Amino acid sequence: QVQLVESGGGLVQPGGSLRLSCAASGSILSINIMRWYRQAPEKQRELVAAITSGGGTDYADSVKGRFTISSDNAMNTVYLRMNSLKPEDTAVYYCNADLTVTRPSGPKEFRYWGQGTQVTVSS
Repeated sequence: QVQLVESGGGLVQPGGSLRLSCAASGSILSINIMRWYRQAPEKQRELVAAITSGGGTDYADSVKGRFTISSDNAMNTVYLRMNSLKPEDTAVYYCNADLTVTRPSGPKEFRYWGQGTQVTVSS
């Protein structure tokens, strides 16, 4: 069974930093792309950052220059380093990944979500 487990959320003052982690586990053949989304109360879920297996990255305009997405060599764990946090960054942050997994019929790609981790930026 494939799982994405996030950690690292919490309460931080404006201007502070946090690092989120997302660990993928299970019968995974390859990790093709991993993303961080966030959803604030009464707002739609939005893409924050993404990283491909080739190391390419992309960011929402609202976090460029403040957030950095990275991964370990095997891309089993992806990180989101968040600096200069603002109250408007307050949200539940979700890890998302496109993974190729083993199936009796052969390898197949699925999209998975983690359970989310709360980030609150407040003084």
